[in-house]
Amino acid sequence: MLEFSKKSNTLEQAAYKYSLQDIKEPNLYRTLFPYDEVPKVPFNHRHVPFNVPDEIWITDTTFRDGQQSRAPYTTQQIVDIFDMLHRLSGPKGIVRQTEFFLYSEKDRNALYKCMERGYKFPEVTTWIRATKSDFQLVKDIGIQETGILVSCSDYHIFKKLNMTRRQAADHYLSVVKDALSIGIKPRCHLEDITRADFYGFVVPFVNELMELSREAGIPIKIRACDTLGLGVSYPGVALPRSVQGIIYGLRHYSDVPAELLEWHGHNDFYKGVTNAATAWLYGAAAVNCSLLGIGERTGNVPLEAMVFEYTGLRGTTDGMDISVITEIAEYFEKEIGYEIPPMTPFVGKNFNVTRAGIHADGLLKDEEIYNIFDTAKLLNRPPMVAVTNLSGLAGIAHWINSYYRLEEGQKIDKKDPLVAKMKEWVDAEYEGGRIIAISDEELETLVNEYAPGRFTK
Repeated sequence: MLEFSKKSNTLEQAAYKYSLQDIKEPNLYRTLFPYDEVPKVPFNHRHVPFNVPDEIWITDTTFRDGQQSRAPYTTQQIVDIFDMLHRLSGPKGIVRQTEFFLYSEKDRNALYKCMERGYKFPEVTTWIRATKSDFQLVKDIGIQETGILVSCSDYHIFKKLNMTRRQAADHYLSVVKDALSIGIKPRCHLEDITRADFYGFVVPFVNELMELSREAGIPIKIRACDTLGLGVSYPGVALPRSVQGIIYGLRHYSDVPAELLEWHGHNDFYKGVTNAATAWLYGAAAVNCSLLGIGERTGNVPLEAMVFEYTGLRGTTDGMDISVITEIAEYFEKEIGYEIPPMTPFVGKNFNVTRAGIHADGLLKDEEIYNIFDTAKLLNRPPMVAVTNLSGLAGIAHWINSYYRLEEGQKIDKKDPLVAKMKEWVDAEYEGGRIIAISDEELETLVNEYAPGRFTK
């Protein structure tokens, strides 16, 4: 049977309307996930089209998934971070929502205080399990939207929930109906989608959700959760691991509008950022992230990374205050005591620091040679040089110019006598067996000793 599709303006086979397959034994894709071996990457060489939404944005899970791998934030820390997310988001709400737990009094106090701020962006939402008791918490709060955990792989349905697929779907649908009955917008978190039977469970289940949404006149969001970071974005890769295949299938076969479709990734195989950007390119309007990528195991998609992906893809910041990223990083280190790995892009201490003498010489001549962009302008982080036995005169000169933020006309070069004197001290340190870089504090002490009063920080 053929039907004309308004989505593609072509004739399509009606056979692609999928029904839930209520199998007796779980499909665990053992050929792909043998457990005693590294997961396999299957290809079927099928390609789906780019389908970039008119608008794309970021949602945040710093206060939900981001708290599952560390000591909980204090209420004040949550409010402070929320304020910075608001400034980063900008007037267009590129960071559109953030989600909260509701289980403790502290969680609820933090949520209330953030709501009292009255910000349009990011909107405050919640997250619950698909249980009646959790739903009661949402009703008591009076929130407009909540995430609901709807695990979709047979690993979870059969092994964790001890249900059949039909039982799981009916259970999830009952909680969604409860939300719709009092006008709360459900956001269904399809946990472990990259190990799920996509056409045997995911698509038919989402079809039922979309039908409920149409009947109620209330949007139901779909969050595709790559819980174990198994998603792959290679061209021609097969389901269930294909990021673009998942997004295309939800858009095309389940009629999920772009603005209701969201990707939530993890970084277990170093693919978090690329997979999130791929989700944008193939039709999801939102990608879900946490600040600094903090999350369980290897972490979530770093929110700050997707800020730069957004800017690169759209050609504009759309009003985001990117310099807030540096303030966020400083807050996490100084106020929260979180140690950011120094090589972390955009936020690590050394992300724009070079130790190689030849690189330092290039930076001294023109920082654009070795710096990824104007980090001083965009992030309030001028490029720096870590002084070692490899830095040479140029490295020390560049350190002075950057550390003291000297303007054009004030900057010194490697021929300055102060630089030569400092290099003598540095060389002596390494000749004496030193192996670590010279700290900023040591170098500042040298400047004050050799040229007292010449520079002020």
